[in-house]
Amino acid sequence: MANHYYSENPETAHDLHQWSFELAGKTFQFVTDSGVFSRDTVDYGSRVLIDHFEAADLPEGTLLDVGCGYGPIGMALAYQTQRPVEMIDVNNRAVELAQNNAKRNGIEADIHQSNIYETLHQKEYAAIISNPPIRAGKKVVHQILSEAEPLLKVGGTLTIVIQKKQGAPSAKSKMEEVFGNAEIVTKDKGYYIICSVKE
Repeated sequence: MANHYYSENPETAHDLHQWSFELAGKTFQFVTDSGVFSRDTVDYGSRVLIDHFEAADLPEGTLLDVGCGYGPIGMALAYQTQRPVEMIDVNNRAVELAQNNAKRNGIEADIHQSNIYETLHQKEYAAIISNPPIRAGKKVVHQILSEAEPLLKVGGTLTIVIQKKQGAPSAKSKMEEVFGNAEIVTKDKGYYIICSVKE
């Protein structure tokens, strides 16, 4: 079990890769390792999420990237929005990679280990963003959705990316149940970007 990217301490042998990728108009340098999600490129879902994340109408405050992996979403949004960003992941290896990747790219971010929302550094966020760990199971994904609302400021948003075949319709229903609203912002190659607003 401990070799999955959603486990706390992956036991797979280290195998570092360095590569660059353009996100939000900036070329980022990434170092990734075995035992983390999508280690060879920024996965398509994350790219769609970055491209369609809307920060213009958000309240003041910090963005929270849940399940940040080695950091592409949080780093790109920190750069794109110029807002403070907190990035969390259960996987210590991913957290360390994200911390180093942020430094490597001159991105200021608060990056630390947390199992879902267990250890957060703020009380309220302007937005929560997640490419949820589908393989960790529906219970974990739905916990990310159902526990987001009290952590958001009024007018704050929860935005996720999820493939249709991996449960987008049920995630949307869950978000509607929690927030009273959920909008499919875009659909791209089977990936849905779903957004709820705290009213």
